[in-house]
Amino acid sequence: MEIATQILGVGSRVNHPAHGQGVVIRLHGAAYEVCFMTYGVKMVGKDYDGWEIIEAIPTEETITYTDAERSLMRILKNWSDISSKVELGDRWNNGVMILKPSDPSMKAKEIPLDSFFHKIVMVRDRLRVMEQRINSSKSLNAEEKVNLQQYITRVYGSLTTFNVFFKYKADHFVGEKS
Repeated sequence: MEIATQILGVGSRVNHPAHGQGVVIRLHGAAYEVCFMTYGVKMVGKDYDGWEIIEAIPTEETITYTDAERSLMRILKNWSDISSKVELGDRWNNGVMILKPSDPSMKAKEIPLDSFFHKIVMVRDRLRVMEQRINSSKSLNAEEKVNLQQYITRVYGSLTTFNVFFKYKADHFVGEKS
């Protein structure tokens, strides 16, 4: 048995320390799709070296343009400030937020809700990028990553007030769950 240092082909048999024995059933750009006897189908990164190769089946790996495009889109989505389309709740369309000072001699400020909402979405997307950079950092140890992740979770919790603006619940901020 050998440690993974090669690209495995479909049909390769492996022994994973957590999932047990499995068989590679499909290749993706950066991962294997592996069917484990007790845990079902799981994705395992091609750079993973913590398993034993029981039987390596050679492969002639080819990546299609579509595979490369999907991978690039996933990378851009995860690591840039490019955001997916997030919709403002219908009841807020064309709405205005009015900031009225307590001093009656001062003028109130009106801010279009779609502009305010866009800024909230930008904050959310940048928090997600920060979260991914923390999780993938090689210079932070596990304890430091957990501590920073807890701060981000608390920030998400502080921003849950703005969930009322999102059209879909899947776009909401989620803080600590008790």
